[in-house]
Amino acid sequence: MATLTIRKGGLTTQIVFDAPLPLSAALSQAGFMQAHPCGGLGKCGKCAVQLCGKVSAPNAPEQRAGVRLSCQAVLLGDAEVILPDDTQNARIETGGRFAASSHAPLGKSLGAAIDIGTTTVALRLLNLNTGEALAEASALNPQARYAADVIGRIAAAMHGEGAALQSLIADCIGALLSEACAKCNHRKDEVDALVITGNTTMLYLLTGKNPESLSHAPFEADCLFDQLLQKDGVSVYLPSCMNAFVGADITCAALASGLCAGDSTALLCDVGTNGEIALYKNGKLYVTSTAAGPAFEGAGISCGMGSAAGTIDAVSIVNGSLHAHTIGDRPAVGVCGSGLIDAVNAFLDLGLIDETGYVDTDDGRLPLAGGVALIAKDIRAVQLCKAAIAAGIDTLLSATDTSLSDIEHIYLAGGFGSHLNLHSAAGIGLLPRKLIPRVHVIGNGALSGACMMLLSREDIHTARHIASVSTHVELGGNPTFSALYMEHMMFPERD
Repeated sequence: MATLTIRKGGLTTQIVFDAPLPLSAALSQAGFMQAHPCGGLGKCGKCAVQLCGKVSAPNAPEQRAGVRLSCQAVLLGDAEVILPDDTQNARIETGGRFAASSHAPLGKSLGAAIDIGTTTVALRLLNLNTGEALAEASALNPQARYAADVIGRIAAAMHGEGAALQSLIADCIGALLSEACAKCNHRKDEVDALVITGNTTMLYLLTGKNPESLSHAPFEADCLFDQLLQKDGVSVYLPSCMNAFVGADITCAALASGLCAGDSTALLCDVGTNGEIALYKNGKLYVTSTAAGPAFEGAGISCGMGSAAGTIDAVSIVNGSLHAHTIGDRPAVGVCGSGLIDAVNAFLDLGLIDETGYVDTDDGRLPLAGGVALIAKDIRAVQLCKAAIAAGIDTLLSATDTSLSDIEHIYLAGGFGSHLNLHSAAGIGLLPRKLIPRVHVIGNGALSGACMMLLSREDIHTARHIASVSTHVELGGNPTFSALYMEHMMFPERD
């Protein structure tokens, strides 16, 4: 038997294990979850740690990264690992306004609304009698240790990891619920109702359903939820999904935004790892989804990371020079999605990137601050993401014979959208410049909609109706989308 000492922040934990054992497995055994956006292939470098003791020699991926990686290192005996305190000061979107109501709430006392995002998990604790928000808690989605996107997690579940994925998210929700209750001096057992929302894949993994139907054409989910369950005396409601890749999170955001409540022609966009777009026109709701990829969440970017202290979250040009702002005004350690969009727009304005994405510097690097810089593959990742979203919007408009002039409102939901500089978004071609004056940023619309359903069974019926009348516009194999996607790979030309 051997001992692993784990240090993170001011905490020290020890576990006993049988060597040899992969470090990632030992950390998981101890309850420390690290994200592995590359699926544990040692390509992204996001699971870097400080490691000493009886351990394997650095392998090729670790030598390339210049650090020890928990997905690659193997424990051979007694060892010590220091984990980065990467969740300290993390900025996860839990905000969003909604019409508070306590008309026939789902429970009797306390309730919690939970949004399971692909990258983050957010929880809000409510007094079900008054509608008052009592506390919030959030965390990175621990399932990211398997893959950064839903496709990778579906594959993992189908290869025998379904129970592990379910356990990870269940434990995460339990920990967040305990944290929120502690903040307002309530006991966890006082909570008698939950509304848990998320994209279709996240709800499949939460409930332990086999996601095989989501893994291949025609991508028809064999469960769209709208389920009220009882677990340990707690009422748990899982809202309606619209289809395999437009989930309950968009149903909730549509409810919270009032997208379908009036006569206006309006768009709802949730830009993240998965890009979901909804159009309400002439009393009908059209929806689509596009695999934007994780770049806007910081994954897959050479210096990318989530919104934590030291992350570059905004970039501007001041007197002809680049100025980078970091969260907490700490020394720069990486860049998150909002900072990435700002940076690319600024480099376009400075002429260091042209409309094709070519990086016009001697060494192919685009320095931001400290040792943080973008490289050519980062720019290409942004092009791929923004092309998917922009082409998705245009394809939905084309399929419904809608022009940009017809759009009266555009609701921008999600954590990324909440911190997005709209000028930069238009500057790189992510959003149509003509629509920027009509944008309403609604924060975490999924969480807000879940709160509404927690407080009012009438809103559950409304959300159920929204999902039932939606029409899905398929992008896969759609020649219009393919042509628009190639067109939107280009950045807008500068004047």
